[in-house]
Amino acid sequence: MNDAFPVSGLRGRLTANAPLGARAWFRTGGPADWLFVPEDVEDLADLLRNRPTDLPLTVLGACSNVIIRDGGIEGVVVRLARGFSDIQVEADGIIAGAAALDVTVAEHSAAAGLAGLEFLVGIPGSIGGAVRMNAGAYGSDIKAVLDWAEILTADGELRRLSCEELGFDYRHSELPDGAIVIRARLRGTPDNPEAIRERLAEIRASREASQPVRARTGGSTFRNPEGHKAWALVDEAGCRGMMLGGAQVSEKHCNFLLNIGEATSEQLETLGETVRQKVLEQSGIDLHWEIRRIGRRTTGEKTI
Repeated sequence: MNDAFPVSGLRGRLTANAPLGARAWFRTGGPADWLFVPEDVEDLADLLRNRPTDLPLTVLGACSNVIIRDGGIEGVVVRLARGFSDIQVEADGIIAGAAALDVTVAEHSAAAGLAGLEFLVGIPGSIGGAVRMNAGAYGSDIKAVLDWAEILTADGELRRLSCEELGFDYRHSELPDGAIVIRARLRGTPDNPEAIRERLAEIRASREASQPVRARTGGSTFRNPEGHKAWALVDEAGCRGMMLGGAQVSEKHCNFLLNIGEATSEQLETLGETVRQKVLEQSGIDLHWEIRRIGRRTTGEKTI
């Protein structure tokens, strides 16, 4: 890592060798070479416009569906916080900043009497990540409710993309390479606020009953293959409760990995790969990770 950050004049908070593990829901992972918390959109655009092409850049949101590897993350990590979390209620929708938590957007929608965004209360994460991966749960997803998303391109240009332009598919979007979601508009339908709050409560209760929501976890580990449920495939392969060091496949919902003690990111990722292999041997189905694994496995190794 260079002694001096290669971009000058930034107004946000810039920290060298910044610990990241405490931010991740798994509570594991090494530091960022540099952590940048931009002051506002223009501050972030300045970074993108002036960043050397050989400086890797990673964006982290709520860190819910990510394994940060033990060697940390090369280059600069951008974390959107203040200036990116505003929520604006309109007559038929909500404009939410990328750093706004999904659950907070769902609560604002309920208070405003706007239905259709209840599913967000069941998704641990922020709006930027939800747009990037077309997050969904409880019968809906971002594709079903998004009007547009504003992004900064890799060279710092502000653009607005429609739902169609984002090319959503299951847990996937066609965001341009290097683009960062800034904010998004989500449609809502007028409804009785109390009825909406009741549906939020039902989703919360269902999630509490079926998922290890109070554990150190990263949400759903694997995508559901077409025609199958990932948890059922993991269960059929005999992996429920499987452990590696402080990492465990949840006994409550076996598409969740848990840090039950002092797990390392390496243990979590290795356990996940072991589960994938056992499912492949059992069913012939190759599970694909839904959780992002980012960074270096050990200090000094290139980011992969």
